[in-house]
Amino acid sequence: MNLVVTCGRNLESEAEIEIKKILEANTCEGSEVLKTGMRGILTVQTKMDPIKFVDYVKKKINEEPWSIRYCLRIIPIQHVTVTDLIEIKQSVEDLKDIIQKEDSYRITVENRNSDISSMEVISEIAKIIPNKVSLENPDWVIQIEIFGNKTGVSILKQNTIFSLEKAKRNLE
Repeated sequence: MNLVVTCGRNLESEAEIEIKKILEANTCEGSEVLKTGMRGILTVQTKMDPIKFVDYVKKKINEEPWSIRYCLRIIPIQHVTVTDLIEIKQSVEDLKDIIQKEDSYRITVENRNSDISSMEVISEIAKIIPNKVSLENPDWVIQIEIFGNKTGVSILKQNTIFSLEKAKRNLE
């Protein structure tokens, strides 16, 4: 998975159709949209760079606001690992060089179907990044998406995650 797509509960099929149309428009052959078994959440595996994909979706919503109705959030995933604290820390360690010394960050953990403690994940990741924390307006977001025994990890600029609500609000 290199994208996490959220939608309204029981609207997974509609969101799947919507995301497949976007993938087809980008000629992303071999892409796969998977239902997670969790309501309101799909994962996507595409050969396209996930951040460029989100940029395309943002551009598309500006040109054709009616074209995206069901995909509420689209989150790029840069690294997938097993749901283990040591492995998650290693993934963050592998990606952390993008954060400069003067940059601030926030850690966001979406924990689904796992016994791992979100607070413990945050605490352990905070130990390896000495930068200033900013919960309101960080330069970077360390996004941890836990799905049972699989975890997606990304370090993203704050505006990299697509939010349908924010995108439509910005249109007005």
